[in-house]
Amino acid sequence: MEKVLEYLKSAGVFYVATCEENGQPRVRPFGALCGFEGKIYLVTANQKDVYKQMMANPKIEISAMYNNTWIRIAGEVKEDTRREARVAMMEANKKALSSMYSVDDNVMTVLYFTHGTATICSFTDKPEVIEF
Repeated sequence: MEKVLEYLKSAGVFYVATCEENGQPRVRPFGALCGFEGKIYLVTANQKDVYKQMMANPKIEISAMYNNTWIRIAGEVKEDTRREARVAMMEANKKALSSMYSVDDNVMTVLYFTHGTATICSFTDKPEVIEF
C-alpha cells in the first residue's frame, strides 16, 4: 500500500474514473490523497457528481504517470464519515485543500479503498502487481 501511495504522491496528478448510472464513464484529475489507518484515502465534495457516482457504484480506477512509468489501480471505495479521517486528509494536504474545504464544513468527504490492485508498468520492465 505504501508503494502505491508514494507513487501517486510523486505523480502529483492522478486520474479517477467512475461510471454514471447510464454506463457513461467519467474521468477527472485528482491531486490530494493520504494514507490513514493502513488504507489509501481520496477526498472530494459530497455535492459533486463524482461523489454521487462512487456512492452508486464504488468500483473506480485510477491512472497516473511518473518517471517513464505508469500505474493503473482498480478497486472499490467506501466513504469514511469519521472526523479523524477528514483531519488526516487535511493535515496531509493542507496547502491544496484549505482553500476549498474545512474538516467540519459538511462538504469535504473522504473515501478509502476497501481493496485494490495496482499495476505499475513501463516499456522496459515486467509489470509489478500490488494487491492492497
